[in-house]
Amino acid sequence: MLYSRRALCAGLDTGDDGRAGARRENSKGCGSLLAAAGPLGATTLARSGGAQAIDALAYKQNDCSRGKLLGPGNQNVTAAKQLVSSYCAIDLQAGPTEAVVLCNQGNPRWIAADLVAQAEHAPDTRSFLATTSGVFARKVQREVILQLTVLPKNHPAQLSTRKTGAILLARSKMQACEFVNHFAPEHLSLPDQGEGFLDEIHSAGTVFQGPLNAQPFGDYASGSNHVLPTGGWARQRGDLSAPDFVKCVSVQTTEREGHRRPAGDLQSLVYPEGLLAHANAVAVRR
Repeated sequence: MLYSRRALCAGLDTGDDGRAGARRENSKGCGSLLAAAGPLGATTLARSGGAQAIDALAYKQNDCSRGKLLGPGNQNVTAAKQLVSSYCAIDLQAGPTEAVVLCNQGNPRWIAADLVAQAEHAPDTRSFLATTSGVFARKVQREVILQLTVLPKNHPAQLSTRKTGAILLARSKMQACEFVNHFAPEHLSLPDQGEGFLDEIHSAGTVFQGPLNAQPFGDYASGSNHVLPTGGWARQRGDLSAPDFVKCVSVQTTEREGHRRPAGDLQSLVYPEGLLAHANAVAVRR
């Protein structure tokens, strides 16, 4: 459901081609998924999820076939998409979840809440605070610990915060920004708009600017996209969008004048490369 609207904007007929994968331990919860699928025009849903769903969709099992696989997932789904990418087109690496909060001041409780919120996606979520202030880092650390106490002991946020979460103390604002641009996080929060970090950032899946901009807004409510690049892919591209559902084919037509004018230039380009047949293919049409 996360990207059906973008498919519609691209002109995809979801009534014929739309599918959604959903893995459930039992039948509970499927009703809400079906209710959401209806207004989006999806008529075919595969009740499957995880790497096995990628296998079914890519290799046409059970009449589930796709020209392109799109959407997020955990590390197993991401690995499966990469394995089938030579056989079936994919969109981008979208998972496991990554979140960075970059600031030197702000409300520690709110910032900790964002870190814990993203940490609950999976035990391997990477959720980081990057700051140059040791005092502020300790305040956020205390809040994270406090908020984790109200969650079950086997909650994914408990596991990922301890295993793959971190508070990173930078020597300078520049070093902090260099880390963010190199890591290219899926989610980046800049709670303090006055610190001027945004001008230094050029690699992130999506940026949440301002103290009230909770990261879950981007997941569900603010009109942004929940299918975002991870694993450094944000250094090369942005989030999933309508063009991901479109394949462009270039069509070229050359009339007599259009053939005559560039023919001489083409000769001077192909001869140094020793492409004599290329030159002949143009020359014979003169």
